[in-house]
Amino acid sequence: MESTKVNLITILRDRVGELCEQGNFSEALYVANTAVEKAEKELNTDLESIATFASALEVRGDLFRQTGEWEKARADYRQTIDQLGNRIEDATELGRLHAYLGACHDQLNHLDRAIHHWDLAISYFEKATPPAQLDIASLSNNLAYLKKEQGDVDGAENAFLNALEIMHRVLGQNNEETASVCNNLGALYLQSGYFEQAREMHLMALDARRKLLGDHHIDTAQSYNNLALALIKTGDTAVAKRHFESAIDALESCGPDASEELSSVGDNYLNFLRQDGAEGVANLVEARIKDTLAKWA
Repeated sequence: MESTKVNLITILRDRVGELCEQGNFSEALYVANTAVEKAEKELNTDLESIATFASALEVRGDLFRQTGEWEKARADYRQTIDQLGNRIEDATELGRLHAYLGACHDQLNHLDRAIHHWDLAISYFEKATPPAQLDIASLSNNLAYLKKEQGDVDGAENAFLNALEIMHRVLGQNNEETASVCNNLGALYLQSGYFEQAREMHLMALDARRKLLGDHHIDTAQSYNNLALALIKTGDTAVAKRHFESAIDALESCGPDASEELSSVGDNYLNFLRQDGAEGVANLVEARIKDTLAKWA
């Protein structure tokens, strides 16, 4: 592609992005439509004109996706992919486009189509030079959620494990994204009855979050709570109680932004205490949580 057209595309992206930041989406759409129309008029079998048209379509698709017009975004991404074909030299771009197209189908609740395009995106990212490892991990995490929603526990587990392996290798164990995938996999194991595995995943997530975020953070509190739920299932109720207490302490220190989390963790802790026959302690904890929420309100 000639440098002048590359510069034109860069200017277009920057201009649309600038207008979106200003909240001027109507003008941004006008600019994007103008670019698509111009590129389409000049479209022929030449690879340069195809690439220019594809880039203009992608810019408009990104704009539609940003404004929640999922069907229009889907149509532009689909047309962009059709224009590019299946050239291996475009593997990274095709991976990105299939990822965006999958996101549109996810928002439209077309789960099978979302899974299909995210699988394709992963295959393209794997063919890229070098492979886009973190993109593969992120999409694997997304795929796992959809497969979990469809009841495909084995498929969800494999996708989470793929994401975890990549993030652990590329980012390391003490990383927020790695901890998040550990947490997600732990939740799957807990829901599916694999309690020992759930305990291990939530322990890994907690260790990383304590190191990265400290004890008084919403994400750390979430891990204390999730590990407590797993510990109950493995019969370690005394340790579970301590982790619930740590979760409550952490959330109380986070302030009003943690209201929803405090209420949810509080319900889990109160259910545990009452099922364990500790009604008096439960009443004290319930009063404490209500007082805190009332102050924040």
